[in-house]
Amino acid sequence: MNDFLNSLLHWRSRFFRRNFILILLIASIPGMITGLAIYLFGVEKLEHQLRDTHQTQIRESAQNIDDQLSNLEESLTYWAFDPRFNSSLAQLDFKKEFQETRDIKKTLRTIKESHPFISKAELYLDLDVPILLGSNYEEVKDENLNQYYRSVVGQAKSISWNYSGSRSVEYESESPDKLAITQRIPGVGEAFGAIIVTIDESKLIKLLDAMAGFDGGGAILVRDNDEILLSSNSLASEAFITYVKQYVAQTGKSEGSFLLDWEKEKYSISFGVMDRIGDEWKFISIAPITAITAPIIFISKMILVISITILLVGILISWFVSSNIYSPVKKLLHTIPDNGAERGKDQDEFEFIKDNLSTLSRKSETLQKQLFIHQPELRRSFLSQLGKGFVDNYTEQELRNRMESYGWQLTDKQFQLVDLQITGVYESDKMNGNDESLITFSVFNIVEEYISDFFEQFTVINYHDMSVGIFIITPEEAHTRRSLHYFFDGVAAIINRILDLKVTLTISESVRQAKQIPQLFEEVNRGKRLRIFENRNQVIDLSDWLYKERDVNVFYPFETEKAVVQAVRRGQIEEAEQGIRHFIDELKEKDVQEIHIQTGVVQLFSMIQHEIFQSGIHPSELFKSRNMVEELSEIREVEWIVTWIRDEVVTPYVRILESRMDIESKQLVEKVMDYIDLHYMKDTSLEQCAELVNANPYMLSKAFKKVLNINYIEYLTNVRITKAKELLWNTDMKISEISEKVGYRESYFNRIFKKQVGVTASHYRKMKSSDE
Repeated sequence: MNDFLNSLLHWRSRFFRRNFILILLIASIPGMITGLAIYLFGVEKLEHQLRDTHQTQIRESAQNIDDQLSNLEESLTYWAFDPRFNSSLAQLDFKKEFQETRDIKKTLRTIKESHPFISKAELYLDLDVPILLGSNYEEVKDENLNQYYRSVVGQAKSISWNYSGSRSVEYESESPDKLAITQRIPGVGEAFGAIIVTIDESKLIKLLDAMAGFDGGGAILVRDNDEILLSSNSLASEAFITYVKQYVAQTGKSEGSFLLDWEKEKYSISFGVMDRIGDEWKFISIAPITAITAPIIFISKMILVISITILLVGILISWFVSSNIYSPVKKLLHTIPDNGAERGKDQDEFEFIKDNLSTLSRKSETLQKQLFIHQPELRRSFLSQLGKGFVDNYTEQELRNRMESYGWQLTDKQFQLVDLQITGVYESDKMNGNDESLITFSVFNIVEEYISDFFEQFTVINYHDMSVGIFIITPEEAHTRRSLHYFFDGVAAIINRILDLKVTLTISESVRQAKQIPQLFEEVNRGKRLRIFENRNQVIDLSDWLYKERDVNVFYPFETEKAVVQAVRRGQIEEAEQGIRHFIDELKEKDVQEIHIQTGVVQLFSMIQHEIFQSGIHPSELFKSRNMVEELSEIREVEWIVTWIRDEVVTPYVRILESRMDIESKQLVEKVMDYIDLHYMKDTSLEQCAELVNANPYMLSKAFKKVLNINYIEYLTNVRITKAKELLWNTDMKISEISEKVGYRESYFNRIFKKQVGVTASHYRKMKSSDE
């Protein structure tokens, strides 16, 4: 077993590979190519021939179904004009005039027997007591059923196809049919009845099944709104039917064919369109072809299995024979150290050995250079860990050993940390707030180059927040304060001139223990907030700053705070912005240190947040779990503080308030619109509608103008004139009656109608007569 594993290394040999592959090609490749050719080309050709045959058969079957449905549509139109089916049915007493009733039922029976697709023929009359005539005479008392029939009678077209899948009540429980064609009774005036011919779905499904042409296949009919009308009984899987329907819809074509894989079966899918009256039906035929192609696939797979078996036997025999020939070269290769190098595809083993020896010496030199290049980054990374307290468990000696491994000389040395912070971006003509990373990078480069004139051991740290740190190692007896002040004067002048920005330098105390370095980071981070809150060059020397002992006079502008909160409450963004700026100016007049001004600004933010909470909006909804206090505390300039509170707090809050007011206005207007649609004929005033929805008239009028862009009177007038136009066109009522019907006196009605429509009411009615 070990010999076999060792022989796997032989594959690297060019000689070994060439002979091994040649043997395999002679032994096994011809059989594999034959099997693949039969599988890929034979099966594919057969599948395409079956698909073409299927599509031809589909066209013939679909044409047959289309012809029969067209014949049914023409027949129903013919029967609809039978003299019995006219407007006189509305006055017929079907119980007393039973002879006429029997003749109508006989005619309906004749209609049913006139076409094989008809399951039943019925006559529905929407009278005071709705009537349904078919095989029996019955009064339709079920309101749900009446709604269905009325929807059929009220359709825009006189003849149309209907799918009653949404019918809530079945009037004949023994009939599962739901597909029907309806013909409205011809006549003058409003429609009151229709002939309803229900399709025998079982017969139509048989013709659909004949479309497939293969056992296990079937077909489905789909309306233009993707509603399934009928599907074959053989297609039991609703998921499969839905998938095929969606796949066909995604093609974007009206007709075509394709092959589809579903649950390890392959199907031939063909589809096309039938134009029906007022509708468009899409037929989809599904035929399984896996059973036909299975024998060919089995034979091709058998050939592939035999070929692969021969290939495996050839691999084993060739491998063991070649390994014995290659063993001397293998022993030589084992003498080369593992340095990660890989031999090229066509490289000779002996050239590979030579190249490896040269590579080892080059890598040694490269590693030395890379260590020197990356030493500054390693130092910065270590200092970052120190500042975050990740190495607190180290002893003093362990810390020094690690620092010395990074190239620092620590014997008789002391440590000091300096923070250089940039301000004045808002007032600068050269920079803007979007250049923060670029500004910090530029300052980092300036400091790193300039500090080398003052100290031998230093590391500059880029904090990426408009500030950089400088870690300095100097002899224990050295006095670095003067050098740091000279450094500040020079670097501040450079940054002032080149970047047009201001500099604040914070200098820590000196320590001699490496374990004390993390304290320097905390000390400088607190001390830098003692800067004067003005954009000018400053030095904060923490060894001289006794800020803990200073008396601080607390001042807070409560009146200005109230004005800001009031502006926020009223949604006045500009007034709130001015108030915030005035608030900060008052703080600066009393105390100019950043730490105290930041405390006042955070308190103001807290009061604004309290107001937001009281208005019913949770801060988490507005701020999306952001730490707003931390973000605010990191801002170093007045204008940025004002802009941040305006854009991140006040403006989003006002937008939410405005959106809620829009929704309330829309709801009020919708309620009034519904009331007007039902009571437009009455003397309805704005004040009455306002009282109805519990609002004052002024607010309701304003809401109408905002939501509909018209006032209340204009909307009421539009509704009344629209109703009047319908009555003028569809009834023979007198104009005086119509004016009262829509809520106007006749004289005023004529004036307002002409003003709105452009012609008088009588002329408008004549226009309708001339059109007919």
